Amino acid sequence: IEWSDWMTPDHTLAVDCNVRDSHITHSKYAALRTKDAICDQFVERVGRRPSVNVEEPMVGLNLHIYRDQAVLSLEVVEHVYYPRKFAATLFSLVRPGGLAIVSTPYHGYLKNVGLALSGKLDSHFTALWDEGHIKFWSISTLKQLLMEAGFSGISFQRIGRVPVFAKSMIAVARRPQNT
Repeated sequence: IEWSDWMTPDHTLAVDCNVRDSHITHSKYAALRTKDAICDQFVERVGRRPSVNVEEPMVGLNLHIYRDQAVLSLEVVEHVYYPRKFAATLFSLVRPGGLAIVSTPYHGYLKNVGLALSGKLDSHFTALWDEGHIKFWSISTLKQLLMEAGFSGISFQRIGRVPVFAKSMIAVARRPQNT
C-alpha cells in the first residue's frame, strides 16, 4: 500500500487488530508490526513518521486477520478525494468470496438534524479543520460506493449508544466468488 495516498506524516495513527484461527495469534503484536511498517515507509520516503494517538487518532486502522488472510480497514474513506479509486483498490485486494470491512464516521439524516438543532453543525462540519473530512458518508452512499466497486451482500452496523446518532458505522461487504 502506498500510504502517502491515504495519509501524511502529520496525521496521528492508531492500529487496532483482532485475530482468529491464524498462525498469528497475538493481536497486539500484529497491530504493532502494522504500525511499524506504515511509519517505516514514511521515514524512508520523507524522513519523518506519523505520531501514534490511541485515544483520538486522525487515522484509525482496523486489521482483521482470519485464517491467515488479512484485510486492513482504513477509516479514511472520509478523507480521500477519489472514493471510487479507494473502493476499486479495496475490491482488488479482497480475494473472491472474501470480506471487506470498512469503518467511517456515520452521517445519517437524524444525526445531522440533531447536530443542527443543538447548534453544533458548524463545528462538526467545519471547513477550518486542516486535512479533515472531505466526504460525509451515510449508509446509502457508502453502500452505493461499495456496490459500484463490485461488492455484494453489504450490511451495516452503527457504533454508538444510540444508533440514529452513532459515531461510526461499519460496512461488511463480500467480493463475489466469480470475480
